[in-house]
Amino acid sequence: MSAPAAHRVIAIDGPAASGKSSVARELAQRLGFVYVNSGAMYRAMTWHVLERGVATDDSDAIEQLAERAVIDCQLRGHHSLMLIDGINPEPFLREDRVNDNVSRVSSVPRLREILVDHLRRYASENDLVMEGRDIGSVVFPETPYKFYIDASPDIRASRRAAQGQHDRIAARDQADSSRRASPLIIAEDAQVIDSSHLTIDGVVGEIIGRLKLKGLTSAS
Repeated sequence: MSAPAAHRVIAIDGPAASGKSSVARELAQRLGFVYVNSGAMYRAMTWHVLERGVATDDSDAIEQLAERAVIDCQLRGHHSLMLIDGINPEPFLREDRVNDNVSRVSSVPRLREILVDHLRRYASENDLVMEGRDIGSVVFPETPYKFYIDASPDIRASRRAAQGQHDRIAARDQADSSRRASPLIIAEDAQVIDSSHLTIDGVVGEIIGRLKLKGLTSAS
């Protein structure tokens, strides 16, 4: 278990296309918290692996590349930004080749350890809304503010298609849930919200209502 974060962390977990990114971003804005997208960091490392010509099934080579990479985690306004070897990979994070390989690359335990360390550093100076797949279970298991956003597979697939993405939702779910390192699970004390038939505002409103019951209303 990690040491307690210096600042408050709201963990937003869930499967691909559940709406967690949009929810987390809007929630952070309303509360005045910093928004951190952990998935973007794993996509960035996947892009880096592909750019360096490393085979995505070679975990040893990926581990070595991750340990050599100069990772610089910054804030741009109230949003997280990660540079790798001085390059901002953000424009490339939704490429099909990244979509197709991010689950495989993200399953490398040492790579996850490196990125989790960087994710935790954000909480040393800021209140956070952080979204991902293991935020409440692994990155910040001690936070009392944990939410798991879900939706039906059909709804999630249609959302991805509307975004012009072609993720294979069922395959992604299987890969994320079955990996040995930090699999996608619902933390025992997480509050589950089904976003299938809710708007982003509806989900955010539900979360804010539940946070108020815990005494959290805005940034400190």
